[in-house]
Amino acid sequence: MYSKIIMLLSSIIFSSAMVSHADIYKYIDSKGVLHFTNMPTSSGYEIYIKEKPDSNESHEKTTDLFLSSEYDVFIKQACETHGVDVSLVKAMIKVESDFNNWAISKKGAKGLMQIMPDNYKKLKIENPFNPWENIMGGTKYMKMMMERFDGKLPLALAAYNAGPTVVDRFNDIPPYSETENYVKKVMEYYNLLNK
Repeated sequence: MYSKIIMLLSSIIFSSAMVSHADIYKYIDSKGVLHFTNMPTSSGYEIYIKEKPDSNESHEKTTDLFLSSEYDVFIKQACETHGVDVSLVKAMIKVESDFNNWAISKKGAKGLMQIMPDNYKKLKIENPFNPWENIMGGTKYMKMMMERFDGKLPLALAAYNAGPTVVDRFNDIPPYSETENYVKKVMEYYNLLNK
């Protein structure tokens, strides 16, 4: 009897490890029957096996989202031209448009790097939906913000999002939830890509 229970338990643990990662909980009912699950249905369950996430696997899955971009050639070219880190531009595009070339914001920003129409001329953008033009222009603008804010990346990102005059006014990341979240998300993706 006990050998059957051990075999059953082993197969449950092995199969759940193969299918997905999850903690295993145990519960002994009023009749003394031992139950195992990865989804406890009551507070009577206790942790039996604690999952230890495979950080390399999750990192690979996360970075694959960026590394498989169809715009890699344009991103690398823009970064080489303007001296900006490829990982940074990929993280920005992820947050700005999620790699949607046709994205348009409520405020009218367009394309992969969400360029505002006021900036088209100085960034030499004729068609904001042309991926090469958009990435080249957005990367150039980010380089301008990096230079303006002495290489302080959070401030440069805040300026890219909210405008440099706003960052100048606060002499810090402006206390706008959209800008604060933008800086936080880009930095998270950037750090993931640079692990």
